[in-house]
Formats: sequence, structure tokens, C-alpha cells
Amino acid sequence: MRVPLSWLREYVDLPATETGREVQAKLISAGLEVETVEHLGADLKGPLVVGQVLTIEELEGFKKPIRFCTVDVGRANGTGEPQEIVCGARNFSVGDKVVVVLPGATLPGGFSISARKTYGKTSHGMICSSDELGMGDDGTHGIIVLPPETEVGKDAIELLELVDEVLDIAVTANRGDCLSIRGVARETAIAYGLPLRDPALLDVPGPNAYGYPVKVSDPAGCDRFTARTVTGLSPEARSPIWLQRRLQKVGMRPISLAVDVTNYVMMELGQPLHAYDRHQVQGTIGVRRAQEGEKIVTLDGVERKLHAEDLVITDDRGPIGLAGVMGGADTEIADHDPSEEGAGATTDVIIEAAHFDQVSVARTARRHKLSSEASRRFERGVDPQAAAAAAQRTVDLLVLLAGGTAEAGVTEVIAPSAPHTITVAADHPDKVAGVTYGRETVVRRLQEVGCDVYGQDELIVTVPSWRPDLTDANDLAEEVIRLEGYENLPSTLPRPPAGRGLTARQRLHRRVGRALAGAGYVEALNYPFVSEQVFDQLGLEADDPARRVVKLANPLNDEEPALRTSLLPGLLAALRRNDGRGSHDLALFETGLVFQPRDAAKVAANLPVDRRPSPDDIAALNAALPDQPRHVAVVLAGAREQAGWWGKGRPADWADAVEAARTVAREAGADLRMRKGQYGPWHPGRCAELTVTVDGAERVVGHAGELHPRVVKTLGLPARACAMELDLDVLERVGDTVPQAPSISTFPVATQDVALVVDTFVPAADVEAALREGAGELLESIRLFDVYENAEQLGEGRKSLAYALRFRADDRTLTVDEASAARETAVALAAERTGAVLRG
Repeated sequence: MRVPLSWLREYVDLPATETGREVQAKLISAGLEVETVEHLGADLKGPLVVGQVLTIEELEGFKKPIRFCTVDVGRANGTGEPQEIVCGARNFSVGDKVVVVLPGATLPGGFSISARKTYGKTSHGMICSSDELGMGDDGTHGIIVLPPETEVGKDAIELLELVDEVLDIAVTANRGDCLSIRGVARETAIAYGLPLRDPALLDVPGPNAYGYPVKVSDPAGCDRFTARTVTGLSPEARSPIWLQRRLQKVGMRPISLAVDVTNYVMMELGQPLHAYDRHQVQGTIGVRRAQEGEKIVTLDGVERKLHAEDLVITDDRGPIGLAGVMGGADTEIADHDPSEEGAGATTDVIIEAAHFDQVSVARTARRHKLSSEASRRFERGVDPQAAAAAAQRTVDLLVLLAGGTAEAGVTEVIAPSAPHTITVAADHPDKVAGVTYGRETVVRRLQEVGCDVYGQDELIVTVPSWRPDLTDANDLAEEVIRLEGYENLPSTLPRPPAGRGLTARQRLHRRVGRALAGAGYVEALNYPFVSEQVFDQLGLEADDPARRVVKLANPLNDEEPALRTSLLPGLLAALRRNDGRGSHDLALFETGLVFQPRDAAKVAANLPVDRRPSPDDIAALNAALPDQPRHVAVVLAGAREQAGWWGKGRPADWADAVEAARTVAREAGADLRMRKGQYGPWHPGRCAELTVTVDGAERVVGHAGELHPRVVKTLGLPARACAMELDLDVLERVGDTVPQAPSISTFPVATQDVALVVDTFVPAADVEAALREGAGELLESIRLFDVYENAEQLGEGRKSLAYALRFRADDRTLTVDEASAARETAVALAAERTGAVLRG
């Protein structure tokens, strides 16, 4: 919200010497986030005056139209003679009043003006556009043409209010009242301890039977609708300079008088308004929910298909506006075209000032991707009591500036409602802040905000209509604390008990992160929000438990309304994004929480803020939360080992993903086993199912391998991308992180190699398990060092697996017979279980 200091001074008598920086400091202390103070015209220096164009000579022979003008600037040039100026703009004529900058002046940006020869003529100054003066867009894209009654020679810096300070305030979602000059003025008055001249305190006539007919069919969506009518507007009437300048300073573009007035009142009072061309409205104005599939062309010229939840304004034809968001093109205010003698100009208008439901407006604006100044205010909360005053203010300005006549009819449709009251202990702010304010201070601060306060030890507080964000006792405590000054709160450092340090779970997470980083992976932190369509892209079955998601009540992005049940969507998106930016050799990892809904949904209670929550409070809160196990995942693509003078390098493959799982398991001290698997996004022939034993039963804790080509294509990933994901909490549960000193034997090792031929479909892990069990206690280690396939030598559908078996005893040197016997026993068990036969 941009707030000109000159406009703010109309409602608060700030000291004349008070600067924008000083006001900024006061408002920040009161809790408003004033980001910047813009100094308009800080580097502007005159003479800058009003001139009248006397003659225009068209210069020929140039690539673009050039005009040589003489301009009367009165005595501003010291001689009274016409000023000769070369200008390329064409939106002004002889007799027009324009803004002239004379030699010796400086324009915004440090641009100095002097007499100079150009296009064969000497130009003594410039005829200015709004951009050249730093005024912003005025819609003309050309020279500023002033009203005919403007005095020649008048100082244009003062006339156009070019020197000012503008506060740029980042208004939070709960402070919709500060999206208006009125709201910021109220905060300024409180900060300075000065009275407020409330612009909404107007004499407003009561409703009567002569107003324009209005029917509200959805009181929950629209609890207040005020309609006023103004007739006889002059088609030639234009917005005065002061009104245009104020709109420009707050960041809006002047359009036409009727529209400018509604925008001006919205910025002044915070109440969005809409003006309808009365002759284009057919029949009764209505407010209802849209019918599914209805269509409307909004003011931006886009045809929109309506949703059944959209709240719309209608007449006898159907929708004529999206309530609280944007009006329709059918009833748009038509401006006067001088070339057509006023044909088509709007002379009679209906003013709408209504109060719409915050949630309904927010959802409609998001659904149609149509954010407007009106929707921004309704989403954050608008004062319902200001509607009548805003309509009256609009009527008064149209009568004053356009010569219109206010009709006597006043329409007000109001749904009955009671003011919101809160019961709070007088010392509640003291307990929250840890400071003794006292009852008098609490009552005074709440009254400054606009609350009505009654009671002694227990206060009954009636919240003002412009503060819908004040809903409970803690909100009132916050008001007292912020107005007394956050900087006045004592700083007390907490004293944690000594000797606790990191938990075992935290130490494991750090070890896993360090181990993966040491293995060449880069940590990527991703948002936990996903779309449900990603599960289709990952190829999950319709009944897969991962499809059961926790949905957010108010998502940041409508396209990602759910919390993740897997780390892969975020990591794969990061992989795709980095690959698209030229980083093709990638190895990323993430450890983070996933979210799994509980079978019985519970609603979390609000925890107290004036005391430490009890263990029961925290337990009840945790019971209402979804299960949140911590997972670890990696994704790989491109080269795993770079090529160079040392060798050819190699690409990342499924084995690297499996090894990442082994790395994590080693850090957790868990016995992780692998077997052939098939799940979701992984290639069915290159997927390892990862299991551990939990309470005597085998449990699948993750998968690793190469991604399915279909998934790679759908997600736009690099070819042969690989991934792994594990449930880290389960590994922690079954793991043993107590350091175990290795048993080192002083006796030599006996190595025996064995090559076994098995069917191609037999997993090497099954063969290895049989060999390990058959070899017995003498087996120190086993390693698969060769896989060979040759149909001519081994037969169709057969493969050879070569293992190195290392035997060692703790108390003696093994004989050849002992090592060979252990080897033969291992081979026999492998043959029995997998059908393996010795090769050769």
C-alpha cells in the first residue's frame, strides 16, 4: 500500500517538520512494515511552468514527425516573449495548456535542461510528458494537457504536486484495514497520540423505497449491499489534477472521472466500489452464486467460465460482475470521445458499495487467476460499516466534479449481525508479554484501536467493524503489546538444561547427511507440497497407500494442495530443473519428513500462550497431527565418475542407487537386505526392494534402482536417471549404532573362488545368501566380482556368477581341506536352493 504523506496529513495533524523517515520509524514501532520511503521530486528543480501553445509548425524531411512550437509562459522566462520549443509529440493542439520546463531546470534522474539546436531549430526548453516528470502512467502516453482554466505561468511543480514523500507499506494478510489511507491514518494518529479526522464520518441518508431495486439471494456471501444513483454527469467532465495525482502516487492509472472517483474512494476508505452504466443495467441487480458453466466477459475483455461457488452480480440478463473481484464489460462506464460529440458517454451511474465474504472472494480470484485491488481488500477484510459512507463520498464527488444530481433513492440490503465481543482478563496482556502494563494501559490502548471496553478485572471488549482480525483474547493482547512497543519488551535468554545435546535421532540424521555428502551427493531442500497428479506421473497403482495425502485447507498454490508422501517428486523436479540449466552430471539427496494421514482425523486445539503447555496439551496436539516419518532419498543422472586422462569414467546406474541405500544403512547400523522388486516409478528389471527385519517380520523400507523409461519421459528427466528412497525412522528403530570393535585375526586368510551357472532370472542376492549360509562360521566375506552371459557357452537363459570367498579362523591357520570343505558345502546349498551348478 502506497501512502502519500501529503494525503495522510489531511486526516492527522502531523508536525510540519515531520519527514517521511520519521513517520516510517513510528509506524514500524507500531507494528506496520514500512518497506521504503520514496521521495518524489527530490532531484527536480524549476523553472517548470504552465504554458499555452500559440503556434505549431510541422517540420518536414525527418524520419519522424517533428513540430516547432511557440508557447506563452507568461513572465516565467523573464522576458514575456513566446518560448520556442521543438517537440515530437502530437497529442496537443494550438490553444492547449501544457507543462513547460525552461532552460536551467533539472528533471528527475538528474537530466539538466538547456537551450540546444536540434532538427535545424533552437529549442529553449521542453514540453513535458508525465513520464518525464516522474508522475507515472496517465494513460495518454504523450504530452500533459492541462484543463483550459489553468493559469499561464503558474508553477507546475506546485500545481502537479510533484514534490512529496510516499510510504510503501507491506500490509500483512490480517490487516486489511491498512489497505486504505483511513486505516494508515488511524495507525499514525495512535502512534503520535494525535486525533484522527475520520473521512468515513459523513452524514448518510437512510434507506428508502425509491432506491434502485436490489435482491441478495446469498446473504452469507453478501451481508451488505448499498446502491446509489447519480444522473446528469457531464460527458466532458475530467478528473481534476489533484485527484489524478493522488491516484498516480498510490500506483493507479487515471481512466475516466467516474472510475477515478470510485478508485479514489476505495484508496481513501478501503471500501471497494463499482460504478455501472445505468442505461446498460437491465432490471433488478442481484447477488447470487453462479450456475455451473455460466459465462461472463470481465472488464479486461476475457470471457470466463464460472464455477458454482463463484459469487456474481446479476441483472435480468445474467451475470454482470464477479462479486468483489471485477465488473463485467456489459455495464462498463463509457468515456467521452470528443470526435463523436459525446456519443456513447455515460451520464447516469449506479454506485455499488457492498461487503462480500472474504473466503468466497479469495477463492474466486484464485480460481480465475484474477487478482484486483478490490479482491486484495476483500480477501483481507473490509469494514462492512463503511459501505454507506463510501457510497455517499462517491456520490458527493461525482456531483461536485461532474455536475451530476444525486437521486433521493437509497438502497441498503443488510443481513442482521451482532458485533463481535471478546471476554479477556485485564492482566492477560501482562501474562503474554511478561510485562506489567496495568488495567488502565490495556483499556486505553484497546480504545485507541477502536474497541469498546467494559468491566474491571474481566474486560468485555467489543471489536470495531474495521478489525475483523481481532477474534480472541490473544489478538487483543497483541494490540496492547505492539502499541506499547515491541522494543520495550525485556530480553530474557532461555536457560536450557545442560548436558542433553543432540538426540540419537538427530545424530543419525547428521551422520547420514555427512555420509551421502562424502559420497558425492549434494543436499537439496524442497517444498513439501505436491499435486496429486504427480502420483500418476510416477506410475503408482490406484490403491497405493502413497496416494492417501493430507490436503491443506489454504494451500499456497492451488496446483499443489497436498503434503508429500514421498521425497521423490521434489528431488526429481530439482533434477529436471538443474539438468535444464546445463548441469547434466547430478547426484542429489534429501532427508525430510513425509506426511501420512491418520485413520481417525482429529482437530488440533489452540495451545495457550500465557503459560507453558502441559504434557497433555502437547500429546493432544501431536495426536491430531498426521504421521510424519523421516525419509531419505537420492536421485542420480549423467556421469557418476568423470572421464579424463585417468580413464573413461562411467555413467550413474542402478548400482549407485543401491550403494547409496547401503551407505545409509551402515550409518544406522541396520542389516539392510536387497532383492528383486517392482514398484511405481522404478524399472521392473532394475529395481531393488530394500527390506529389514522388524520384530521378527520382514518389512519393506524402500526401493532403489533405475527409473522406468515411461516415468523419465513423462517428467522430462535425463535418460537412465536413477533413484533411491528409504524410511529412515524404521532403519533407526532396527539399527544398532553402538560402535563394535572389529575382531582382527592374526592368522592368514584362505581365498576360494567359485563360478556358478544359474538361470538368468535368479537374483545374485539369493545365490549369495545361500553361499553365505552354507559356508558357515569360517566365512569372513563374500564378493561378487563377475557376471557373464554367453548363450553358446552357457546355454540360452543362463548366466555365470563368480564369487570370491574369504575364509579365516580366529584360533588357527586353516588348511586347504578345511577351506575347500566349507566351499563345497556352500556350493551344495546354493545348488539346492537356486539350481546353481559349477561352471566348467
